[in-house]
Amino acid sequence: MKPVKPRLAHELRLLLLALQFFTRVPVTGRLAAWMGWDAAWLNQSARYFPLVGAFVGAIAALVFAVAALLWPMSVAVGLSMAATILLTGAFHEDGFADTCDGLGGSAERARALEIMKDSRIGAYGAIGIVVMLGLKALALMSLPLGWALAALCVAHTLSRAVAVSLNCGLPYAGDPAHAKAKPLAQQVSVGSWAVACVWPLALIAMFAAARHGSDSFALPSPQPGRRRWSLPR
Repeated sequence: MKPVKPRLAHELRLLLLALQFFTRVPVTGRLAAWMGWDAAWLNQSARYFPLVGAFVGAIAALVFAVAALLWPMSVAVGLSMAATILLTGAFHEDGFADTCDGLGGSAERARALEIMKDSRIGAYGAIGIVVMLGLKALALMSLPLGWALAALCVAHTLSRAVAVSLNCGLPYAGDPAHAKAKPLAQQVSVGSWAVACVWPLALIAMFAAARHGSDSFALPSPQPGRRRWSLPR
């Protein structure tokens, strides 16, 4: 068993690697020099993917909450979505578009995988992005503010946990030798998967406790007719 301090340092390196992989948050200078690099760490860092999702969701919720005090709900939703796209470099939207192009462009497995690797976006990808972002905006606008803020945090966290679960339970669809992130083409360990599942469960438990312990998450909106930032009992 590794000593406590080296073990904690290793886990911190994995967390920083996950943050660097999923966002545009810079890890440079002395921090990058201390962090170092080992290809095997990327696979191990999957345990922290949901935690990075929680960070992205928190930024989305913060932008949403502040914008909702100043502008209509539709503007707040748009700014929140723009913030996450900028923060992640449209990482997930790009992958979703590739998936739409691949699955829509061919029923043949090999051809679909080939299309997914093409950096160009096709009709299915473009339409898929528009539909996906539109549905996301409509879903957020249909929720009371408190629920919308909670949904952003939980969804960003839970979605990464689902991705880790698929990586743990299913083999890589393509040829691992040609994967862009080769360490992630290897299945994630059960231990990393278990840790990854803890983060969304903890977040859901926290919001459940907040819901039963308080009538609202924040102050009421100053705009007339706007609903409170509360979760109904």
